Amino acid sequence: MTEDISPSIHNEELFEHHRVIATDGQVPLRVDKFLMNFIENATRNKLQQAVKAGNVLVNDLPVKSNYKVKPKDVVRIVLSHPPHENLLVGENIPLDIVYEDDTLVVVNKPAGMVVHPGHGNHSGTLVNGLMYHIENLPTNRNERPGLVHRIDKDTSGLLVVAKTEFAMAHLSKQFFDRTTHRNYQALVWGNIKDDEGTIEGNIGRSFKNRLRMDVFPEGDYGKQAVTHFKVIERFTYVTMVECRLETGRTHQIRAHFKHIGHPLFNDERYGGNLILKGTTFTKYKQFIENCFKVLPRQALHAKTLGFKHPITKEMMEFDSQIPQDITDCLKKWRTYTLNSKE
Repeated sequence: MTEDISPSIHNEELFEHHRVIATDGQVPLRVDKFLMNFIENATRNKLQQAVKAGNVLVNDLPVKSNYKVKPKDVVRIVLSHPPHENLLVGENIPLDIVYEDDTLVVVNKPAGMVVHPGHGNHSGTLVNGLMYHIENLPTNRNERPGLVHRIDKDTSGLLVVAKTEFAMAHLSKQFFDRTTHRNYQALVWGNIKDDEGTIEGNIGRSFKNRLRMDVFPEGDYGKQAVTHFKVIERFTYVTMVECRLETGRTHQIRAHFKHIGHPLFNDERYGGNLILKGTTFTKYKQFIENCFKVLPRQALHAKTLGFKHPITKEMMEFDSQIPQDITDCLKKWRTYTLNSKE
């Protein structure tokens, strides 16, 4: 029996939900497996159903589930309703607002909150909360109201959000020109050799796991990325560092520290949720597992943020407290390190 890939919705208006262009080095791969590498929280069964319904197009033509993606193929998922992020509604979500005026708002985002709606996260995001709190947020070219930068779901810390079109343009240019100040604090695996240093290397999407970013030689692939770091505290098997971003690439700190052999503590996507340094003692293993329970996400916090106010031109600097989960984890490490020296 042949597979019918002529969808009944072809006579209706279709909306593009995802678009992925295969790289020049793409090896032949089934289209459902290919998309699994790009769409977070997607299941293979759902993707296969989308293919069967004719909602997966390659170079503008519907394909069968056994189609193998080739270099430069344009793979799209189209559906009969707009993407959920284009159907945004305000939600009465408590927000930790650090500062607000008629032009902008600075928010301290908790870990676990998604910044904007996307696949698998259609509500409960920071943007949903902002839309309830602020009327007529300006929209950028990616249909993300008010956003000029973002941080990962499981990263906590400071974000500035524009309340006017002028503020959005002005703040976006500051981020593009690298004139903003952004300092993060992170707990990483291993005892970093130098007290301070700089990590450089282009960051681009991994060829092996498309939900991760990798570091590539300059000019080969990806975009230039520069992270400056300084050691704050050492705990023998892990190190607390302060990071200053010169650029703002996706997963920059996570990918850069993975690249130099020091993944972030409990960063599941980059392998930091394994016991990478330390002893083989059962007691130590139990200690690490307890640390993971206290801090069930990557140990990364956007602590400070500085930018020039779009209207007053005043340089504004904001600082935030290290969240309780990271603080509790650090207390455990201090106690463990102290006891180990006795």
